[in-house]
Amino acid sequence: MFKNQPKGLYALALANTGERFGYYTMIAVFALFLRENFGLEPGTAGLIYSSFLMLVYFLPVVGGLLADLFGYGKMVTTGILIMFFGYVALSVPLGGDTVGLVAMMGALLLISLGTGLFKGNLQVMVGNLYDDAKYSDRRDAAFSIFYMAINIGAMFAPTAAVKIMEFAQKELGVSVGDSYHFAFGVACASLILSIAIYYAFRSTFRHVEKSSRSSKKDKKEKDTAAELPPGETSRRVVALILVFIVVIFFWMAFHQNGLTLTFFANEFTAHSSTGLQAMSFDVWNLVLCILIVYAGFAIYDNKDIRTRGIAAGVIVACVAVLIYRYFNLDGPVDVAAPIFQQFNPCFVVALTPVSMALFGWLARKGKEPSAPRKIALGMLVAASAYLIMVIGSMGLPTPNEQLAAGDAATLVSPNWLISTYLVLTFGELLLSPMGISFVTKVAPPKLKGLMMGGWFASTAIGNFLVSVCGYLWGDLPLWIVWGVFIGVCVVSALFMFVMMKRLEKVAK
Repeated sequence: MFKNQPKGLYALALANTGERFGYYTMIAVFALFLRENFGLEPGTAGLIYSSFLMLVYFLPVVGGLLADLFGYGKMVTTGILIMFFGYVALSVPLGGDTVGLVAMMGALLLISLGTGLFKGNLQVMVGNLYDDAKYSDRRDAAFSIFYMAINIGAMFAPTAAVKIMEFAQKELGVSVGDSYHFAFGVACASLILSIAIYYAFRSTFRHVEKSSRSSKKDKKEKDTAAELPPGETSRRVVALILVFIVVIFFWMAFHQNGLTLTFFANEFTAHSSTGLQAMSFDVWNLVLCILIVYAGFAIYDNKDIRTRGIAAGVIVACVAVLIYRYFNLDGPVDVAAPIFQQFNPCFVVALTPVSMALFGWLARKGKEPSAPRKIALGMLVAASAYLIMVIGSMGLPTPNEQLAAGDAATLVSPNWLISTYLVLTFGELLLSPMGISFVTKVAPPKLKGLMMGGWFASTAIGNFLVSVCGYLWGDLPLWIVWGVFIGVCVVSALFMFVMMKRLEKVAK
């Protein structure tokens, strides 16, 4: 699945992995930091948290506009530097008074602005690698690989944050409140690694750093080549806006992992686990399973006997370690509600080669769905994930009734949530990398940065709508709560299918 891709893809993907690792390390503990360090009420902490996320996903619009004028490479480099100074400011313990709060707000502005300059424009550069005719048919696969790299960073970030905080407290004698700053310091280190990767391998993607507007060399000829037939620009922009509308409702449903799905994990799911199920709550066991999947594909994809032998050895070793860890389980494993959020990035990394192999097989038969059709199917898959929650919630009390029950509360197996995350991940793999690929392919050459910013803006709106669903959590039966997400996903999918001919026309 990694064959015949331009080298620039891997350089950009690794640079992005470093940045995302830092970001998710910070996000893993940020809400807790707000309450611990400043003594904020949950509502106030939530407002700061959600406002930051909104900025992170809206500011790529600004980053895209600037990149269309000055070039993608300049904005990516500038973004990393601004983020770095933001994380440095966040890493300095200034206490929980007004000075510390103002400094933190300034740090958040720097981080969100830097992310806005970096994130979308790096993805545009990835897409530009595939404007070359010899790579054009590998665009969707490339974004699957790129998206997998993001989730590798996300998969290990929470563990890194917790471990560095424990080290600071136990080995260095740092207070609980100040230990958060050590976790933010991890983000600084990861950005240094990110920029080092970027410049070390810059030669592999230097040719895609400039936008059609920013390039001064042969500017007249390039501008002429970038011109589209009359009306084509508006048709493409309209098609992208239609996709953006659908994406809003996907993220509204998908990002319930941080809200109603976490509420369900905390209030309705068993708080301990045993046996094979308990194994799944240790991220290193999941990593071993991922290695088995990739080794299996290495055996399938390679004809070289030596390579197959090494892959087979990896599988045997991983299975042996898993068996050893299983027989050395020390009683029940505590299951905290936030730990369920590790399953999505782990599933993304594990299932990316599966999805790529499937679509590669369909492509060879001439039956691979178009990017817009994959997005529509992704919405239907997301709806089916919440159907699992409907079934798993049958017979359960409302959240308020569950709270009133106290120790007599009814708890269900963690497998309901794990299964939901698995199916949601299938939907995400159909929609998110394919959507980004669609934007880079369809966006008019002079508006690529702005259109990628539009993708992130739609994600930001979806993230904002996530909070609306919190108001459903109380007196309503759970099947109604999950039914709302089924409804918005199905309606969005139907909308996509109605507009499919228009969308597929501009994607050709």
